[in-house]
Amino acid sequence: MAVESNPKQAGDKSVAVNVRLKSAGEVDQPTLVNHSHVGLAQGLAYVDFGFLEPALLGAVAQRAQKGETLPKHLEGTRVVRVALPGDALVRLYQQIQHVLVTTQPNKSKLS
Repeated sequence: MAVESNPKQAGDKSVAVNVRLKSAGEVDQPTLVNHSHVGLAQGLAYVDFGFLEPALLGAVAQRAQKGETLPKHLEGTRVVRVALPGDALVRLYQQIQHVLVTTQPNKSKLS
């Protein structure tokens, strides 16, 4: 089980609290996704994660390079849809931003 640190609101200040998520059967198995989409409705952000066949993506890329007509839409499989209230979306953004910053190679300082 993974341990994550999520801020919890306590008045006007944030407090770090360790959260442990338990397995819920088959749904906890990692699933490969290569497509995501975020939409807003009824005050919630809906994040869809899906999978498009790599061969299909390759074929579309080849057609684009040749200047050929591209399909109007692609069919894929939605793996999961997550509905997030605004505060959870902000925390997710902060966590993703932190991961991206910490995984970037160190830029050498020119003096």
